Amino acid sequence: MNTDPIADYLTRIRNAVAANHRVVEIPASNLKKQMTKILFDQGYVLSYKFDDESSAQGTIKIALKYDKDTKESVIKKIQRISKPGLRKYAGAGELPRILNGLGIAIISTSHGVMTDKQARKEKVGGEVLCYVY
Repeated sequence: MNTDPIADYLTRIRNAVAANHRVVEIPASNLKKQMTKILFDQGYVLSYKFDDESSAQGTIKIALKYDKDTKESVIKKIQRISKPGLRKYAGAGELPRILNGLGIAIISTSHGVMTDKQARKEKVGGEVLCYVY
């Protein structure tokens, strides 16, 4: 049993990037699916596929994105912020800016999971799940 599935999701991506894997397979949940869509929309992953047949909840297959010239991963750092033991919340006015707007923070709001930029635009706050840059 995994006590923090979001940390497991981020660690699997971090480990796959460190090992220069092309594809990483992760057990699925609705929150992880939303986070994967955000990573794809922001250009941090090449593609993804939701496979619902393999287990009860299914799996997510993520194709990681690498720079063509340097063969370096697009994801430099992916870091968990709000943990089960210490939740981090931010109001609409105090949402974090990652690398002065070059990175993203994934926020879980009452309007769904979104980036810090979207949350600022919609003027909603929420739980700061992770930083990606």
